[in-house]
Amino acid sequence: MPSNLLDTVEKRLKSAHSAVLVIDMQNDFCAEAGYVEKVVGKDVSACRAVVPEVMALVEAARAQGVPVYWIKANYDPDRLPEGMRVKQQEKSSVVCCGTGSWGGEFYGVSSAPGEAVIEKSSYSAFAGTEVERQLRERGIRTIVFAGVQTNVCVESSLRDAVCKGFYAVLASDCVASHTPPLHEATLKNVQFLFGDVMDRQAIAAIWSAA
Repeated sequence: MPSNLLDTVEKRLKSAHSAVLVIDMQNDFCAEAGYVEKVVGKDVSACRAVVPEVMALVEAARAQGVPVYWIKANYDPDRLPEGMRVKQQEKSSVVCCGTGSWGGEFYGVSSAPGEAVIEKSSYSAFAGTEVERQLRERGIRTIVFAGVQTNVCVESSLRDAVCKGFYAVLASDCVASHTPPLHEATLKNVQFLFGDVMDRQAIAAIWSAA
């Protein structure tokens, strides 16, 4: 019986069954006055710096007909899993990416008409959302991940994707974190066990070559 495994990166990144997930590119995670800098006290300049790379990846995807999904956090306390809510409340009573807030708005990126914008209320884009159903309806097998934070919501989403049977590609220059050692650890761990780690130009080159 012939194998259906996508055993080369060129097969995995075939544009006909690939999609891009852009995760949490929002003011509270990226802006100087956002939650992470003001409340958590972390420097998110690295998250601001990847905006041009993220949009370059998005434009490359659009040019090849690769669908782009925009994932936005909504961390209203009544929506959070209890364990996550406890950790949030340990830091502050301030709500991160609350409904209708400036913090929940996109930072430096923008969706195009027809592109899905999906809210999540957990670290993973697959928890309690329509993401998996929408991807499967389009025949998507490989997901390219971009956004922030590399070691939190990007990694959580990527791990869930792999466990659900998708192939994962981490766009190494399109992800960032407020904690560089953890960012690097995620890159190494994904390359070791979970998927492919490539920069956005290498990803776009495979799409355009096909």
